[in-house]
Order: sequence, then C-alpha cells, then structure tokens
Amino acid sequence: MAEIVDIIPPSPTNQGPARTLADHVFDQLRTAIVSGEFAPGSKINEPQLAERYGISRGPLREAIRRLEGCKLVEIKPNIGAKVISLSGSQAIEIYEIRESLEGLACRLAASRATAADCESLRHLLAQHEEQIESENGSRYYQQEGDLDFHFQVVQLSGNERLIQLLCGELYHLLRLYRAQTSSQPSRPEQAFKEHHRIVDAIEEQDGELAEILMRRHISNARKMLIDQLNQTDKGYS
Repeated sequence: MAEIVDIIPPSPTNQGPARTLADHVFDQLRTAIVSGEFAPGSKINEPQLAERYGISRGPLREAIRRLEGCKLVEIKPNIGAKVISLSGSQAIEIYEIRESLEGLACRLAASRATAADCESLRHLLAQHEEQIESENGSRYYQQEGDLDFHFQVVQLSGNERLIQLLCGELYHLLRLYRAQTSSQPSRPEQAFKEHHRIVDAIEEQDGELAEILMRRHISNARKMLIDQLNQTDKGYS
C-alpha cells in the first residue's frame, strides 16, 4: 500500500488552507460517481478503495460521509454505503428545480454579462465542440466548475443566493443526472446547438428569450433522461 499521509500541502499558487487526505479522496470519488465510473446502486467497497487510493479507513469513511451529504451516496446500517440509484420521480423533481432556477439565472445573466463574459462563453463552447468531435458526436460530458457551461451561466447571474443553490448543494447531484444524457444518440450535437442559442440571447441582452431557451434546453434533457430511465426499468422487468 502507498504511504499514508495526513495532509496534502497547498500548491504554490493556492494560498488557501492545506487540503486533507479526506478532501482529496472526496473529490476523486465524487468525480468517479458523477462520470459514471461507479454505477448507480453499486456498493462502496471500502477495502478496495483504501488500497486503490493508498489511504486508511478513517479519511476514506470521512469522504464517504461527505458524499452522503451531497446525496451521491446512501449509507444504511448493517449494509454499508452505495451509490444512489436514479429514479424517474427523483429526476422530475431535480429537473423541475433546474428548469426554474437556471432559467432565472439565464435571465439575470442577460442583463449583467459583459462582452468579455460572452466571449468567454464562446471560447468554452469552442472547447466543447472539440471534445464532441473527438468523441465522434457520441458524448458531451462537461468537466466541473469553470469548464461547465451551466456553471458559468449561473455565475454570470450575479445572484449569490442563486449561485449557492445551483453551484453548491445541488451542483454535483445535478451533474450526476446530466451525465446520464450526455451520451444519448443525437443529444450531444443538439445540446451544443442549444448552448449557442442561449449565448446569442445573453449577448443580445434579451433576458426573456434567454430564460425561455434555457428552460426549453433543460426540459429536453429531462424528457430524454426519463425515457432512458424508463427503458432501464423495462430491461429489468
């Protein structure tokens, strides 16, 4: 097993507090769950993960408890932890929240975004287009934070409480659902086009249109996800 350390020192460019080993493993596990590396409903195998990451059970269990707080993991007595399973009813609730709040964020962004902000969004979409082409149009999986189109639009809203809701508590749960539609046939190319239309509306400072386009974009993704989950359920019936 790799050497176990307690603290990961900050990089020279990061003046924040040192990150603990639990922080580091939490980030890695969260990314693995959201990207689909760990399948929905799969059991969290602590011995395997401890060996994989070269850590002791203490920081690993702290990371798993934090994943439970993000609603990405369920912990049950005498059973242990497992990745959450996606359901149609949960998807509807989450996407109803997304459609409303991200629509509002888009309307606000249209009134506050600068020309430089819009150029930054265009640059981000150019990067996404390269990714889609490299995947032969089969997948449109956005990395988190500043590399995520939706994250960037919410930031441009300038509404701190809205940013907290969509980029904090709900963010990674939202990303988990979004990842499920990123590889559906025709969806990557269509989603990319929808993103461009949203930027057009923001750039034109048309808040009403920007909100309509974002709500429609999320509604399309919701319908696709629900269809996918229904097909999965039929496959097990």
